[in-house]
Amino acid sequence: MQIGIVGKPNVGKSTFFSAATLASAEIAQYPFTTIKANKGVAYVRAKCPHEEFGVQCNPKNSICEKGTRLIPIELLDVAGLVPDAWQGKGLGNQFLDDLRQADALIHVVDASGSTDIEGNPVGIGSHDPLGDIAFLEREIDYWIRGILQKGFTKMARQAHMEGTKMEKVVHDRLTGLGVSEHEVAAAMRNMSLPESPMDWNDEEMLSMAHTIRKISKPMMIALNKADVASDDLLKKLDGVDGYITIPTCSESELALKRASKAKLIDYVPGDHGFNISEAASLNDNQIKALDFIRRAIEKCGGTGVQDCLEKTAFELLDLIVVYPVEDEHKLTDHDGNVLPDAFLVKRGTTARELAYRVHTDLGENFIRAINVRTQRAVGYDHILEDGDIITIVSRR
Repeated sequence: MQIGIVGKPNVGKSTFFSAATLASAEIAQYPFTTIKANKGVAYVRAKCPHEEFGVQCNPKNSICEKGTRLIPIELLDVAGLVPDAWQGKGLGNQFLDDLRQADALIHVVDASGSTDIEGNPVGIGSHDPLGDIAFLEREIDYWIRGILQKGFTKMARQAHMEGTKMEKVVHDRLTGLGVSEHEVAAAMRNMSLPESPMDWNDEEMLSMAHTIRKISKPMMIALNKADVASDDLLKKLDGVDGYITIPTCSESELALKRASKAKLIDYVPGDHGFNISEAASLNDNQIKALDFIRRAIEKCGGTGVQDCLEKTAFELLDLIVVYPVEDEHKLTDHDGNVLPDAFLVKRGTTARELAYRVHTDLGENFIRAINVRTQRAVGYDHILEDGDIITIVSRR
């Protein structure tokens, strides 16, 4: 799973990325600091079943810390987007191309209003962040429409002559964006389009691009720099219609993670506070900085960075966590590792779809699955639930 970190320049995207992943990314107070996309690994949390079963787990594809399973996701920090990026302004073409395989987007917005529409610094509260949300939507929609329209008339005429469904034609145009035919069909069901695709005008194509984008690349809003934003602006931005919005303090999260790594504090990402380590020797500047961070996260209810990741995974993308094992009694794989893997899968995933996810051979030779908690056999169409431990039985 890949989540794209998007937004205009200089809003804290790279700081958010670094705070989430602890990967190095160039951070500076000027537009277009990010030239090439940064890739890194972050983690979402789930309860590890090992305590429930009284065993010690041996994770392979994830990490377990004190009963919490940390499951990796890939983050992509792309170049900042400016108005008319879809026409190539700024680094627009590169920005948009980098987003092709993203499953979801976190739009980092400067909630303090201290950067203009192109990412240049201005006085706090001088710019209305609501405009940033609308402009970024528009740029991505125009970009998708441009991909749709390239050679569309010829393809539509041929499809009309051959009786090919337009869902397939549109899907073929957008396969490079990771858009499924099911998502295209769902988008087209929600629209009233002329019967002949050759009669679709620019606005109808833009509306289709907008609907496909909302379905295939859902987006949430990280209200960054919330620690210096006015209460009025935060209230105005809270719950923007159609979006999950979370106040974030990515600079504070990055500082806390670095301090935790240096063993100066005890801090778990996602917690609403931290404790200074007993053995830590802090200078006056460090004490002042930690006091400032403590006040900031008290105001915002935490730094918000981990919340953004987990709400994207578990609410926006509606993912659940399942634990496949080979031995349903010992909870092990063939090498004896206990609860080795934690998979993020879409809610509604079946036992057979999980088998394919583990290995193609398991899916093709699927016989049945076993729900470890109930010790009951289930069929190929059994719908998995969050936290399930599943053994796949297949023809050898």
